[in-house]
Amino acid sequence: MPLDKIEWTANLCGWALWNITESEDALATMAQPEVCPNDIHRTSKRLEWLVGRILLKRLLANSGLMYHGLRKDAFGKPFLDGYPHPISLSHSYPYVAAQIDLQKEVGIDVEQPKDKLLRIAHRVLDPTEEADAGEDITKNCVYWCAKETLYKIYGQRGLTFSKHLRIQPFTLSRYGLLVGKISAPGKESLINLGYWVENDFVLVYTI
Repeated sequence: MPLDKIEWTANLCGWALWNITESEDALATMAQPEVCPNDIHRTSKRLEWLVGRILLKRLLANSGLMYHGLRKDAFGKPFLDGYPHPISLSHSYPYVAAQIDLQKEVGIDVEQPKDKLLRIAHRVLDPTEEADAGEDITKNCVYWCAKETLYKIYGQRGLTFSKHLRIQPFTLSRYGLLVGKISAPGKESLINLGYWVENDFVLVYTI
């Protein structure tokens, strides 16, 4: 089974990562009764769609709950049918990640370090963050994932990554902790994040 990792911090508070190696038919069987929509044409996107549902099924089953489906709000934020528990999904083929929490809003993001992150750093990072990340592609990827995670936690539009989402400078290691801040109009929130670095992906999740 390609479930790379599943980690629990409390009852029904955890996250999981999947590395896709299966065929669509195999994943479709595991995802039942969910069926991937026909208007998703690209194979990688269909596989990601299926695995996202499979991960949520596994996370719920770990606490004795059944998966009843998924819906999205006007901003594209996913919600579970039948449960109030906040969730988050992310994919960067062949990796798919999911997180669930009993009460608080969560965000999770998986990305693959790529040169393009250096080209867009000035649009994503503030000057302090940009100086801290430098030309290190992996560290830029951690910053990117962390800001995507904060954006998912906020769950609405209207935020600028370089202005409204901030990450305190950090020393890069394979595993680590981050402190993020969401500066939304009229409200500021400090968010604790964790990260995991491998050769071909970076994962950031809500603690």
